[in-house]
Amino acid sequence: MSQWKEISLNSIKNIRIGHAQDEEHGTGCSVIICDKKAPCGVDVRGGGPASRETELLNPLMSNDGINGLLLSGGSAYGLDAAGGVMKYLEEKGQGVKVGGEIVPIVVGSCIFDLGCASGKVRPDAAMGYAACLDSEKNMERNGNVGAGMGATVGKNHGDKFAMKSGLGCYCLQVGSLQVGAIVVVNAIGDVFEMDSQKQLAGLLNSKKDGMISSEEEMVKLLQIASKFAFNTSIGAVITNAGLDKAEMNKVAAMASNGLARTIRPVNTSMDGDSIYALSVGKVKSNPDVVGTLAAHVVGKAVNRAVLEAEEKYGYKAARSLKL
Repeated sequence: MSQWKEISLNSIKNIRIGHAQDEEHGTGCSVIICDKKAPCGVDVRGGGPASRETELLNPLMSNDGINGLLLSGGSAYGLDAAGGVMKYLEEKGQGVKVGGEIVPIVVGSCIFDLGCASGKVRPDAAMGYAACLDSEKNMERNGNVGAGMGATVGKNHGDKFAMKSGLGCYCLQVGSLQVGAIVVVNAIGDVFEMDSQKQLAGLLNSKKDGMISSEEEMVKLLQIASKFAFNTSIGAVITNAGLDKAEMNKVAAMASNGLARTIRPVNTSMDGDSIYALSVGKVKSNPDVVGTLAAHVVGKAVNRAVLEAEEKYGYKAARSLKL
């Protein structure tokens, strides 16, 4: 892996990433704006997704690229933020021309963060538009920002023993090929160091000075009660490889393995875990190479999401425990 060079996610051309959040009420949204239409695939493994226009990404559908991608808090309510992304793109003249009109193609998914601080405030069109304006700065940020503002992990014993999570970015370059990820980690389970047994965040013990295993506790409970349905990890892989929509669906499927390598348990019926994959360049590669790198950067982004999150709303963070 010595030839794998870590770079900033905003080094990838033809995309801009922006965030907007309501820090007081614990929610927010993040957007990926494509300067050029981007072939996009998706892999949905969780049982309860809150999503928008994902059927367009089926290789059998005629759509051949997206203009924007929304990652949002607010559960299904947060899909309203896509209206602001549509407005911004329409003003920029980006979208499918239909007669005398332009229809931007915006896909997106949401996490359930309504139980973090105040479930009565959710991302809306105004917040989505603000995130688009922020994308013009195109600054890489991690932790308590955007859609990660209300993210938490380790919820098997309820909010009192959960920990703060957030949003993480990670990007690699191998030769001229670039593959990066942005992930919002909002899991019922624990987060582990990539391909390791080292637990970084998750279910707190009774003294709240260390952690125990969510997997073991779940088996003891024999079920996941409906009151713990406050989950879903979502994200996107972005590459400058020139791949089509069908190939990007394969990349998305391989990228989801990055969640499986870092979150335990994951993809349960109470999650909406979804990973998108966008092609924004023309570098020659193949989906297996890109997918292999995608799984790695997703896992690293998951780690960064919890390691850079800060204690908030009464939730301890990984840095709080100083393990």
